[in-house]
Amino acid sequence: MTKSRTDSTEHVISHVRELIARGELRPGDRLPAERDLALQLSVSRPTIRAGLRALSAMGVIQSRHGSGTFIPDGPPTLGSEPLRFLAALHGFSREEMYEARRVLEVSSAGLAADRATAEHVAAIAEEVASLFASIDDPQEFLVHDIRFHRAVAAASGNQILASLVEMVSALYYERRRETATRATDRNLRDAADLHRSIYQCIRSHDGERARTLMNQHLLHSAAYQAEEEHPRSQAPAAAKNSRKRRT
Repeated sequence: MTKSRTDSTEHVISHVRELIARGELRPGDRLPAERDLALQLSVSRPTIRAGLRALSAMGVIQSRHGSGTFIPDGPPTLGSEPLRFLAALHGFSREEMYEARRVLEVSSAGLAADRATAEHVAAIAEEVASLFASIDDPQEFLVHDIRFHRAVAAASGNQILASLVEMVSALYYERRRETATRATDRNLRDAADLHRSIYQCIRSHDGERARTLMNQHLLHSAAYQAEEEHPRSQAPAAAKNSRKRRT
């Protein structure tokens, strides 16, 4: 039986994680080239790229333009494994996920507007441009969405906040990518527009507006994910069940 693209992508993710676990890849090490990984795993180069994008969104690897893909060698970040375990054990809800993100990221956006350096602003701008460039590819869009939020958190100048956002965003990415392919063009465009507006507020040092727009964006994102999890064909039944729970 031929592997599905999702299965093949998971194979790439597992392979890189195993190399790290065995100590064959250490902080600062460069990953093999795409073509070499494709040969090793007997998958296509697009599948390798999809797997690497997923690992990047999880914070496992970093891509450096013109240099390749590396295991991060900067300050250690909080791993998402303990949070992932708790989520599996206790069943974190979508509402809890977004509530936690609002607590962390609304404040981060305000701090970023006050503290972002020119380098931070450039990094956020790059992710905004990539969001608009990937509107036709929901999975790629999601990767740049995650990178945007991490770039904003990094621009806050608070390493604890940045680490917490990275940890939560890794768990969020793993959940959202399961439904991202059902995102509508309208929702993606609305999200891209809000990301651009947040970036403009940070660039112009308007902290209050940055916080307001980040809160608005996360509320919209929660609604979009709910739509993805309950397609229209299921919406009437979901609404009916919701009414039953309230009575």
